[in-house]
Amino acid sequence: MTIGKSRTVEAFLKKAAKKRNFQVIVAECAPFYHGQELATSLASAGIETTVITDSAVFAIMSRVNKVIIGTHTVMADGGLKSINGSHTVALAAKYYSVPLIVCTAMFKLSPQYQCSYDQDAYNKFVSPNDVLKYSDGELISKVQVHNPVFDYVPPDLVTLYVSNIGGNAPSYVYRLLSELYHPDDHEL
Repeated sequence: MTIGKSRTVEAFLKKAAKKRNFQVIVAECAPFYHGQELATSLASAGIETTVITDSAVFAIMSRVNKVIIGTHTVMADGGLKSINGSHTVALAAKYYSVPLIVCTAMFKLSPQYQCSYDQDAYNKFVSPNDVLKYSDGELISKVQVHNPVFDYVPPDLVTLYVSNIGGNAPSYVYRLLSELYHPDDHEL
């Protein structure tokens, strides 16, 4: 299972399909529906692909043997900043004891930490028009609509990071930071 559209995950799955037969379940990642784009690309490469709604993730997870997602940023604590909906997928995977594998490149490693009180600085919010159309003027004046782009997935929900230098546990990210970054680079 995967969610949204990650070029890294797409390349990983297409390369794996040359050696193995498997089926991919893609959560559509509303309201942007990037998962549908990924599903189309995988299907055109000959990979058996199923698209599900985001609300069906928990119901389908019992049939999944691994979750592979991409990330925007790997945080210093081993958590990740990923596409909206990733946290829900990670929670469902943890509940069903399904390993969560994150495909990433080492340039996405960040010395920053996520602070729970700092969501506005951490996240990016986009137009609520994707969730509730402005043409619904009477309704939109009565509700607040938040449309975040990213989710924070804590390190205890991640099983393994697979990168261009190998596989690492989330607890090893601090070590990668010390190996790959000068201490002066930790203060941004």
